[in-house]
Amino acid sequence: MSGIILPGADGMLFQRDRDWHPPADTPGYKSSTFRAPRHSLLALGPTRSEMTGPTFGHEKLGELDNDLIRNFSQDGNEAIGQRMIVYGQVLDENARPVPDTLVEYWQANAGGRYRHKKEGYLAALDPNFGGFGRSITDENGFYHFRTVKPGAYPWPNGGNDWRPAHIHFSVFGHAFAQRLITQMYFEGDPMIWQCPIVATIPDKAAIDQLIARLDRHNTTPMDALAYRFDIVLRGRRSTMFENKLEGN
Repeated sequence: MSGIILPGADGMLFQRDRDWHPPADTPGYKSSTFRAPRHSLLALGPTRSEMTGPTFGHEKLGELDNDLIRNFSQDGNEAIGQRMIVYGQVLDENARPVPDTLVEYWQANAGGRYRHKKEGYLAALDPNFGGFGRSITDENGFYHFRTVKPGAYPWPNGGNDWRPAHIHFSVFGHAFAQRLITQMYFEGDPMIWQCPIVATIPDKAAIDQLIARLDRHNTTPMDALAYRFDIVLRGRRSTMFENKLEGN
């Protein structure tokens, strides 16, 4: 995985600040030990297939792809939960908008359960919530979608570890081989600071970049709260991307 390749204003690539990201092996997050590299990292340039592979255009999006409240409805009803709008801007390291970028997102339902055959949490499934959607950024780099706020859930890392409410994001570059993955949390959630995964990030400023801010000015009255989550792709203060932790 080469990540998204974007040149700076002078045509040069900005180096990633590895001190901004957690070390690959963080014992408090137990599964990272099994994924961490055992040898020195190698820098590999992008291949032709990565730079010229298939891309995803606006014409491929369905009408409800960015509406998780309705896009999995089985009986004509909408998903259960606190309704909200999530929006933001995808930027490069010079704060320039990145248009025509595929943004995918997936999450647990309002009870904290994923629609996955190996899901082990006993919370109920919502028959009208699939938990997945996608958008393409507009000419100013903005994306948006509607969903319900995901619930917290337990996970088998320690004796009583719980994940805070979060939404997973995937951002593609010029081709499907270029992909970055991260997670978004919610402003004011005290469980963020109790999460062993979040605790692996050494800089509080990097954690703050993963927290969406409540935006009362963009709520839908009597319907949905709004949260803003911007994504910075590269540079010394890029968003913390979890699929970079293993040295990919």
